[in-house]
Amino acid sequence: MNLMKNVSDSLAGRAGVIKLLGISMRELSENPHREPFLPVAERMAEAEKTAAKFDYSKTISCIHKGFFPELHETESDLRDWADYHSSYFQTYIEKDIRDVLNIQDESAFIKFVKATAALTGSMLNLSTIAEICGKDVKTVKSWLSALESNGLVYLLEPYSNNFNKRLVKTPKLYFLDTGLACFLLGWNTPEQLVNGAMWGHIFESFVFTEILKTYYNDGIVRPPLYYYRDKDKNEIDLVIEDGDTLYPVEIKTTGDPTKSMTNAFRLIAGVPDKKPGTGAVICLARERLPLKENVWILPAWAI
Repeated sequence: MNLMKNVSDSLAGRAGVIKLLGISMRELSENPHREPFLPVAERMAEAEKTAAKFDYSKTISCIHKGFFPELHETESDLRDWADYHSSYFQTYIEKDIRDVLNIQDESAFIKFVKATAALTGSMLNLSTIAEICGKDVKTVKSWLSALESNGLVYLLEPYSNNFNKRLVKTPKLYFLDTGLACFLLGWNTPEQLVNGAMWGHIFESFVFTEILKTYYNDGIVRPPLYYYRDKDKNEIDLVIEDGDTLYPVEIKTTGDPTKSMTNAFRLIAGVPDKKPGTGAVICLARERLPLKENVWILPAWAI
């Protein structure tokens, strides 16, 4: 961030942009599959060929640990986990980002970062974050932009092609490393995480980030990822656009999803000039199975 800030010449046409997040589940399982995620049978089957299956406890452990590569180099305990995230937060967030933004009120900035972690998987509410950290909305926008440009948060835009004025226009906020989010929110063990009030939001953030990594790692810096929500509160967690096809995805912590969880998928059929593609419920199931016609149950490890 400092390097780009201090470059006076334009780099247009002379620089390539690569977005990198933490280590992915594919990388942890040494899966060579490179194609971006789409919930189509052929692509899912190809990904499964070389994927190492993660059992429930191992998946939960990874979500709690987070995806900074250093934490996966050797076996680490919860004290190592806490020490790493504490050091990261103090050096990178409290110092590097704060210095670039010339932040004078360190306490307010720390409250701001914790608020973004607490609201992961929710529709962005700048006023709520501003109230929590005691700053105005303009300041919060500036701080959020810094976290976004540094790959700590992602704003997922709602799907819209101007066909329906009843669709919401507010993005969803995702905190991209679940381990750091757990540390900031005080979920100090995997057991506390799954028994806590934020488990569903953390799991959704994990799944979304893993899907995002499949696009970033394939060199796609503007992935065609959206969510769907209308003013009647009908919502689809994730919509993937591929040409003239929209693929709906729900994200659930259950291991046994029901057909009713995909009721909102029907709304895709009403989008002009687009056709509905195969849908999926990504969850904690053991294996990929058909849920109903054109909808799959997909284990989180198989993304």
